[in-house]
Amino acid sequence: MADRWATFDCYGTIVDWNAGIGNELERLFGVERRDRLVERYHELEPAIQAANPGHSYREVLTLALERLASEEGLMLPEGETAALARSLPVWPVFEDASPALAEAKERGWKLAILSNTDRDLLDASIAAIGVDFDHSIVAGEIGSYKPATRHWEVFREQTGVDVDHHVHVAQSLFHDIAAVEPLGIPSIWVNRLGEPDDPRPRRTLSSLAGLADALDEIVSA
Repeated sequence: MADRWATFDCYGTIVDWNAGIGNELERLFGVERRDRLVERYHELEPAIQAANPGHSYREVLTLALERLASEEGLMLPEGETAALARSLPVWPVFEDASPALAEAKERGWKLAILSNTDRDLLDASIAAIGVDFDHSIVAGEIGSYKPATRHWEVFREQTGVDVDHHVHVAQSLFHDIAAVEPLGIPSIWVNRLGEPDDPRPRRTLSSLAGLADALDEIVSA
């Protein structure tokens, strides 16, 4: 019997990157600017990734922070250009994530992360998650950032998985859900932000609670 694979985005889906990024921006620039700066950060980062697919994620984080401070007319304190990259290993894991992932593994699913990050940064997050993943692919090693499809292409090349035994799970419609649709990979959208309904994912969850049931509904054992 073919292995069933569930692939995941990490930051935003398993790890709370809004909290992690927001905490650092608040520390650097004050609580009153936090929400506005987080929103603008998420506009800047994908543009930098698209323009510089060969950059490490550390470089992307640094460039985005520098550009954010510059365009907002804010003084970035000396020695803090790498603040976001330094903070990433302690970005908090969503409370629902580890139990849901462990349950999926218990039901026989193989788990992988396909992430727009660097290897050592992802390894730190996986240690915090506390669940063993069977595979992972990071942008820093393939020279490509989602929503480009290279993560899924490399994953298929390395595992031999077919679309009938593969489900992708993610919070971002832009980076992940829209990207896998033309590849024929069914998806589960973790709509943590309460966004309007979207027809593209096969299932929609408000958190990772109920993940194993949703996976089994899409690809039965």
